[in-house]
This record gives sequence, structure tokens and C-alpha cells, in this order.
Amino acid sequence: MFWLSGSKVGGLLRQIGRDERPVTHDTLDELPASKVLAHLRSVLVATGALPPRDERLVALDQWITSALQARTDLTERRILHGYAVWHHLRRLRRRLGQEHTTQALNVRCHVTAAANFLDWLSDSALTLGTCTQVDLERWIADPKATYRDETSHFVRWSVQHRHAKGLTYGTVRWTGPCGTIDSEKRWADARRLLHDDTLATSDRVAGLLVLYAQQIATISRLTVDDVHLDNDKVGITFGTSPVVLPEPLAGLVRDLIATRRGKARIGAPDDAPWLFPGGRPGQPIGDDRLGLRLQKIGLQPRQDRSTALFTLATEVPAAILARMLGVHIQVAVQWQKASAGDWAAYAAEVSRRAPTPAGEAQTNEVPDGQHPRTTNPPGLTT
Repeated sequence: MFWLSGSKVGGLLRQIGRDERPVTHDTLDELPASKVLAHLRSVLVATGALPPRDERLVALDQWITSALQARTDLTERRILHGYAVWHHLRRLRRRLGQEHTTQALNVRCHVTAAANFLDWLSDSALTLGTCTQVDLERWIADPKATYRDETSHFVRWSVQHRHAKGLTYGTVRWTGPCGTIDSEKRWADARRLLHDDTLATSDRVAGLLVLYAQQIATISRLTVDDVHLDNDKVGITFGTSPVVLPEPLAGLVRDLIATRRGKARIGAPDDAPWLFPGGRPGQPIGDDRLGLRLQKIGLQPRQDRSTALFTLATEVPAAILARMLGVHIQVAVQWQKASAGDWAAYAAEVSRRAPTPAGEAQTNEVPDGQHPRTTNPPGLTT
């Protein structure tokens, strides 16, 4: 009732009431976007008046439409439409189906990079068709150039679809995290989250899951169904295989399921599936909001996740890591190489060495780009 008494809410409801059409997502989409409208939509969904839909995907679709309409050149608009809609958006819909997406920001970065590059070509009196390798390298050397990796993807797509000719833009191979890997801090944070009763249970559980190499976006959209309660065991599924949680983390997860409450008590909040309910009825907490809460208790989610991935990759084979954490197998392999070195390549390099003459010392050299372990793996000598 307090929310309904607000002037903005009343004005919005009167505007909707004057429209004789049924209240649908489409009719609400015609209204100016605002926080009040977003909250009202979530209320209508939570109470069953409107069907649920993926608002992130809808927002991405609307953003792409606006970006396309901003292009005055019809050729550029057609190229950007093919790249944004038929390549990125179509693949995203096919990959996610009806699931909530956490990859909208990645698509926006790629489309923004493509639009910026087209703007640079236009300012240089060029088009994709007339751009040469020299022109592309001039853009690459420009210190003001942004979204370099995303632009390289757009250039390769343009060549593949014959919008450009003779352009090559190689990818940059990821060689590992650029931040500090502080395992001691990770364990100190874990001990504090496990035993500090002054912290909110939801923050403690979310922080511990970050220390188990989970992304904020993944944590925020965990549901109660992802947690498996079996007598005295508690498991949680991130990938394809459930992970059994040890105590006291298992007890914290039980408490969270029993006491979780969102700020919006509208509709049927007790039946809400989210492990971390948010401020809008029927919706989980936003990943940005969850990230801010974890920062307030001393965590650095991105850096802490990198530390966790780096540590786990030294102890667990890539295939098992992918199944447990829900990451792609190629990502798991990359992290394993970054943390432990590519020992297959190292062994091959050792086998090609000439025998060391008697009396000369052997060295523990590792091929460029590889990272040696602190101890040799079984069966490998140097």
C-alpha cells in the first residue's frame, strides 16, 4: 500500500487504466522504461497476471534495435543487423532456450565494438569493402582504439560473410590471470565466512561459493532445486555433477533455504525458487547488487574467483573441473595449462634435448609461455 501511494506509481496506473487494451508485456513495452514500470511488471508476473519472460534478453533485443536504428547508412545498418541479430542474438537464443541469460553484456560489447569500428571507418572515408590490411593495422596501432578482442571477432566475421576482403586479425591467446593469485587470502576469507556469525547467512554462502570458483551471475540465479538435501548430506549442482558440501557450509546452506526472504512479499514468495531472492517479486537478486554486497564484506569477487580457479586447476583434472564447476571443457583446459603448465608439451620438448654431457649440470627450463609446478609430476625427470 505504501508503494501504491507514490505519485509515480499512481500516474503509471492511471495511464495504463486509460488504455482499453488488455495489459500485456507488449502494451507495457510501449510505455517509457522506468524502475516503477519494471517493478509493476514483476508484480504482475509474480501474481500470475502476466506470463514470465527473460527480461535481460528482451532488454538486449530492444538495445540492439535502438543501436541499429541509430545507423543512418543503410549498408552499415544491414551489416550490423546481420552481426547482431543473425549471429549473436540468434545463437544466444538457441543456446539458452527459455533459461535466463547471463551473457547479454558480452553481446553488447561485441555489437558496440562493431559499431565503433564502423564509425572509425566512416570517419576515415572508408568502408568494410574498401578497408585494407594497412588501414586495419593503423586502427590497431591507435591508442584510442577500444574493444580490441571484440573488434577482431567482428573483422573475422566480416571476412567470412564477404563484407570485407583480405583482412586478417589474429586472436590473442589467453595465458592466465593477470591479477595476483593470493591463496592465503582465499583461505583467510573462507575461515571468516565459515565462522563469523555477525555476517548475513546469504552473504556468507554467496562468498563461499565465489571462493569455490563460481561467477556472481551464476550464484545469483541458483535455485532451491539446485541444492540436494539427503539426510545428513547437502549437495549443490553447478555443472553436470553435484558437489557434496562439507560442514559448516552445508549447515549454512540449510539455514539459507529455511530463512531466505526477498524484500518484495508479493504473490507467493514462499514458493519462489531462488536461493538468493531479490528486491522484485519473483526475481533473484541482481548480480551487480550481490557483487556490491560481497565487496562490502571485504571480498573481490572477480579476483577471488580467479584465485579459486587457479588453485583448483592445479589439483583437479580438466574434465572433472568442467563437470563440477559448470565451465566449458576448453576453459578448464586453459586454466589447467595456466596453473600447472602444459606437461605434454614439456615432456615432448625434453625428449628432443640432446643428452647432457657428463659433469654438466641439467637445467629445469620450461618452454616459453608455460608455468612449471613447484614439484615435478610423477614419472617426469629433468
